[in-house]
Amino acid sequence: MANIFTNLFGKKENRQPLSNTSLLLLITICIFVGMYLLGIIIWGGGFRNPQQFLDLLNNNAYLIVAACGLTIVMITGGIDISVGGSIALITMASVVFMEDHNGGILSSILIALGIGLAMGLIQGYLVSFLKIQPFIVTLAGMFFTRGMTTIVSTAPRTANNELFLDLKDFEIDIPFLGTWARNGNWIPSYIEVGVVIALVVVLLLWAMLRWTRFGRNLYAVGGNTESALMLGINVRRTQFFAYVLCGVLAGIAGFCYLLHTGAGNASNATAAEMQAIASSIIGGTLLSGGVGSVIGTMFGVMSLKTINNLVVAAGLREPYWQSITTGLMLAFFIVLQSVILSQRKKKLGNMAG
Repeated sequence: MANIFTNLFGKKENRQPLSNTSLLLLITICIFVGMYLLGIIIWGGGFRNPQQFLDLLNNNAYLIVAACGLTIVMITGGIDISVGGSIALITMASVVFMEDHNGGILSSILIALGIGLAMGLIQGYLVSFLKIQPFIVTLAGMFFTRGMTTIVSTAPRTANNELFLDLKDFEIDIPFLGTWARNGNWIPSYIEVGVVIALVVVLLLWAMLRWTRFGRNLYAVGGNTESALMLGINVRRTQFFAYVLCGVLAGIAGFCYLLHTGAGNASNATAAEMQAIASSIIGGTLLSGGVGSVIGTMFGVMSLKTINNLVVAAGLREPYWQSITTGLMLAFFIVLQSVILSQRKKKLGNMAG
């Protein structure tokens, strides 16, 4: 982010060419802002309500965390389609533990992290050390976790633990944002606990990718495996810990999902892995690896949900319209990324020549 502002507003002599990651991040942010302003200008109404904007975060905090995990893996050139199943298993196991075994919040958090860590360790080992295709490994993980969710409980379960419900219903008011009710009372906007968790995760991952050796290794492995090996990077270990981190983030995402819904269900987080992948791509992460940003992924999630809100505001309330627009939006971003990066590569090549 600092590199972007330096290039946009800094002195000309201090400006440097934006990296591919920064360029795609800038494009994502501009498109999100443009779409939201379009909603305000054309439809107004809810788009002018600060709470509707914050609900993009409240309703999708878990997806932001899960998509950040996908971004880490995709930067290395991998993929993980098991995160939705992991979230469903985590919510069901946590609720059953609290309701049937008098478990507490801390124990439920440990269960969530434990399930996510276990999936990350197993899948990471199979992908990085046994060299099995990531899609096959995580597809098996998706089926396994969905099946295990049903084994834990076939019926939907609701959490009734008092301390958990207090945490679930806790709202952080933002006094300077809100709306006036018809009776003249000021109603402040709010965010949920899950949003705070998601924002902290995004900031920590952004710092890790930007300033740590492990973060630089992730980009190097995804950019060119052979070059990474020549630089002395342990490619297998880097890939392994990328999947472990993705698993842990799936555990955090699962608990955020539970904090938002308060229920365990075999159908929880259906297609969450596809939405997470789409959000990462929209946020500027390349499927080929080497390019990506968790800040962009967060804006990718918000862009994906904003386009759905625009479709509903336009009167197209049938679910298939949201699927169609999501598909078109994803295709647009893939083509846009391809065109921009190819033109950029050609331009840099001409400059070098």
